Amino acid sequence: MNYFIVTFVFMLIVVGIMAIGVIFGKRAIKGSCGGANNADCVCVEKCDKRKKMEAERGLS
Repeated sequence: MNYFIVTFVFMLIVVGIMAIGVIFGKRAIKGSCGGANNADCVCVEKCDKRKKMEAERGLS
């Protein structure tokens, strides 16, 4: 049980540090701009996946 609590607290600290980095970094989180819900892309430069998806839909 002790290992679970230590691991849980450690993960909370890591997630908290990442959240603070995102908040103060003022940059969008990088990753695939394809998205699971096909929402508008927030990327400054569109990734290959988004370009291909828009080309197939005829949205260019």
